Amino acid sequence: MKIVKVEALGLFGKSPKGGWSNEIRPEDSIHALVLVRTESGKTGVGSVFTDARLVKDGLDVLRPLLIGESAVEPMRVSEKLHQNTFWMGRGGTLTHVISGIDIALWDLFGKACGQPLHRLLGGSHRDKVRAYASILMEEPDLMRERTAHFRAQGFRAIKIGWGPFGRRDDPRLDEAIVRAAREGAGEDCRLMVDAGASDAWWPNGLKWALNTARMLKDYDIAWFEEALHPDALDDFRQLRLQSPVPIAGGECLTRRQSFLPWFEARALDIVQPDVTKVGGITEQLRIARMAEDFGIRYIGHGWNTAVGLAADLHLSAAFPHTDMVEFIGGSPYIDDIVETPWTLDAEGMLEIPQAPGLGLRLKAQGLAELSADPETVALLSEA
Repeated sequence: MKIVKVEALGLFGKSPKGGWSNEIRPEDSIHALVLVRTESGKTGVGSVFTDARLVKDGLDVLRPLLIGESAVEPMRVSEKLHQNTFWMGRGGTLTHVISGIDIALWDLFGKACGQPLHRLLGGSHRDKVRAYASILMEEPDLMRERTAHFRAQGFRAIKIGWGPFGRRDDPRLDEAIVRAAREGAGEDCRLMVDAGASDAWWPNGLKWALNTARMLKDYDIAWFEEALHPDALDDFRQLRLQSPVPIAGGECLTRRQSFLPWFEARALDIVQPDVTKVGGITEQLRIARMAEDFGIRYIGHGWNTAVGLAADLHLSAAFPHTDMVEFIGGSPYIDDIVETPWTLDAEGMLEIPQAPGLGLRLKAQGLAELSADPETVALLSEA
């Protein structure tokens, strides 16, 4: 089980809108898949939330550290990559790329053991988990229609984010959007609000966040996400102490060491590391376990691909209080690249994969339509 090949496959052409100030175009690359091939012919697959050009360059740096290594020792091999790149790109592109490699190594480890990944992460607390639809905010009338649509699709939890919220200096508009979302979703639907303060030139600070949190309480909001700039640790601590609704964040942080000051400051009620950015499953495990020690709930950020969703599902099974996963239903990067797309059950739940590794069967035709690298597609379709 020695590693003989490591490649990246960028996904292009159908990128969903992000709600960002500099909006994503369909032809932009925001996700890439990583494959790790062994001498025995087995292939593991991972996912990275980064422009494919950066992933390919990152692999050029990391590949000499990987070729010839064991493919079934993900924790040791990933730590080797971190330890040998302290002085170049630490926490940035290289950490993101290591995320994809690490997920692929865990996929291979599960396949080698003949076990689903969640069993190797310590055991399973559940065999299905509630999916929450992650959708953009709209003007109130359209917002009402959008949440009603996803409720009709079977979702029992919905997160609304970005869009005009907090960006027009109009608290009445912000409240009208949330009110409309609640009306469309229904009183018995979990509803979360994501301000998206990691957007470029976010205009608001602590006082806006406090006032908004008080408004959100009236609409039974399950958490208030990214209410402040990602670097505003002290303000997050004040917000969390005073907010009547739970405060969530952490998707922009990478590496477990970056999370410790946030935990020590008690700046979050819910931490949301992204497995496709933070360093992979190995780092996500350590962050989630550390969060448990501080009494902070772990629910991963998951605006990504089918591969990232599979990793999130396995991780949700491994932790007793991780009772939701983020799910972008209808995204081609989720639905079109697997042989059997995920579907919600009658309670709005997704099943945890039970096949070995990540439990995915990738679809060659779907991958070919979203990339321009037939050789890598051929390898990935064997994963």
